[in-house]
Amino acid sequence: MKVQLVKVHGSGNTFYLYEALYDDKLDYVNMAKQLCNPSINGGADGLLLVLPSDIADAKMRVINADGSEASMCGNGLRCVARHVCEKLEIDEAIIETMHACLTVRKEAPIFEQLPTYSVEISPISFELSSLPLFLEDKQELHHERIAAFSEDIPFTAVSVPNPHLIGIVEKKYIENTSHQQQLAAFLNSDNEYCPNGVNVSYVLPISNDEIFVRTYERGVGFTNACGTAMTASALISTMENIVSGNLITVYNPGGFVQCSVEQYNDKWKLSLIGNATIVGYYEIEYSHNKIEFIDCVITEEQVQYDKCNIYTENRLRSFTQ
Repeated sequence: MKVQLVKVHGSGNTFYLYEALYDDKLDYVNMAKQLCNPSINGGADGLLLVLPSDIADAKMRVINADGSEASMCGNGLRCVARHVCEKLEIDEAIIETMHACLTVRKEAPIFEQLPTYSVEISPISFELSSLPLFLEDKQELHHERIAAFSEDIPFTAVSVPNPHLIGIVEKKYIENTSHQQQLAAFLNSDNEYCPNGVNVSYVLPISNDEIFVRTYERGVGFTNACGTAMTASALISTMENIVSGNLITVYNPGGFVQCSVEQYNDKWKLSLIGNATIVGYYEIEYSHNKIEFIDCVITEEQVQYDKCNIYTENRLRSFTQ
């Protein structure tokens, strides 16, 4: 069976996108595992499925590199947003995800001519049961040190709806990834705290409206960027008065995004704004659960994103030296 794919990325978080039908007989888990294998055409972080929806303009499913399914993916949703909006020739759409129907829209570029989209990040919960995360008798965890995790890093737990553990750290924890690697690997293995695993992000404050975020993503490992993690990190940084204003620039190993964080009474409204880059168009033969790449057409869009990366690297160098 010949299958048409689009390779896309948001902030260096790379996916294959496939417009699926309800009657497809494809094994998406097997397909994702093969497509994401780094030895096969460079691999990817996941497979985005764009499906018909009865309640929105389209539906998104996200299959991680290990075959697990994510409830939400902010970087992936931006790429789906672009695909749907361009197909329907509209600037704003509603995308059905596992837990909510979310608004997406085309935005002015955040860097030169970089195709840019914003996506709503919702729902938000601080209840540990929503992750789930089990910590003695605690119902929530807000900017608190947990000895089993670290003696000096304050953590906050939040689901958006993916589960996140957000630590505000000093520069030494960004320069040396060993602590984050050990903690995240532990919490994503058989453990008493997070039976379903959790995304672990370390956040370095930069200025009153800038942060750096590195994420160990559940089902993926260290990733160039995780959209929900960046948005959750911007939210926690706002709540803890680490940053001010409604628009936070979030740098990551794969580039940067902007996160809009607004509060209305006791409710938070979050939006993730960033690139939705098309790397190339691919045709594969998928037969007997085996993938063979037949043809590809590479776009010029990555050239523009590489220029954005140079800007990001120079900005990061200015606060890591």
